[in-house]
Amino acid sequence: MATVTLENLKKSFGRTEVIHGVNIDIADGEFIVIVGPSGCGKSTLLRMVAGLETVTSGKVFIGGHLVNEREPMDRDIAMVFQNYALYPHMSVFDNMAYGLKIAGRSKAEIAERVAAAAHVLQIEPFLDRKPRELSGGQRQRVAMGRAIVRKPAVFLFDEPLSNLDAKLRVQMRLEIKQLQRELGVTSLYVTHDQVEAMTLADRMIVMNEGRADQIGAPLEVYANPQTVFVAGFIGSPPTNFLPALSVSRGSTEELLGIRPEHLRIVGPDKCELRARVVNAEALGAETLVHTRIHSGEYVTVRQEGSRPVPEEGEEVGLGWAKENEMLFFTNGARRY
Repeated sequence: MATVTLENLKKSFGRTEVIHGVNIDIADGEFIVIVGPSGCGKSTLLRMVAGLETVTSGKVFIGGHLVNEREPMDRDIAMVFQNYALYPHMSVFDNMAYGLKIAGRSKAEIAERVAAAAHVLQIEPFLDRKPRELSGGQRQRVAMGRAIVRKPAVFLFDEPLSNLDAKLRVQMRLEIKQLQRELGVTSLYVTHDQVEAMTLADRMIVMNEGRADQIGAPLEVYANPQTVFVAGFIGSPPTNFLPALSVSRGSTEELLGIRPEHLRIVGPDKCELRARVVNAEALGAETLVHTRIHSGEYVTVRQEGSRPVPEEGEEVGLGWAKENEMLFFTNGARRY
């Protein structure tokens, strides 16, 4: 077990800076999720912690030790990749045991560790099989088992569930969270999926073009986004942004943010804003009503599926509680 500290961490490729000074202190046993869209630098940041990318400037500490110059094998970390990275010619047992054999562990210790990890991951019946004989979920469990048997100080996960179907992703997400809690290992987990981030993280780092736009507990980030980017990225459907002037809440230099779940459809005479219904998506438990206001912006309302749905083309009123409003400057920063 170990703490991890990133101190003003930067990365450049030639003259192009891709990581712009990330700072975070990660507690022993904490589960940190690095989340953001494709190309935001989240995997690069993880690979710098792993030692797979060199650090241009700044410092990486693991367990209080500066590891910038250490090779990945000397950082006491174990990494689980998106593509599983299993040896196809080896059995499940040999894949899980490989790192321990290289480290010179005894046969008895290897057998004991592999058996324990296989039991935890419920892959005991598959120890003699080759990876090609396994499903995607089973292969991912083997990749996790290979990390577990090493008993590292830090787990690093690089989009480990992105190759799985939606139902299996939900199941594996729950299993990873439970496993991390049981083992108590400090973990950094990269994903582009905000649902994974919200459900797995103790805290998350929301990356935007190489910068950590916000770091915090998932519900804190959802309730109090610090930038337009975070407000638009965290939450599904994304936050609606309107000119603040359109509802007399600010100037032309400001935007008003309202989450779809905080909007309600009301009579045109009892509303903050008038809109015309474009279409509605009935999803069962909820309905997404897409509207357009007079200034041209589209506004989505998320309501319970049991509520009546207005007709396409119908004029409706949009209402919300003032405490749910979020004001932002057009430069992206939150205004209070």
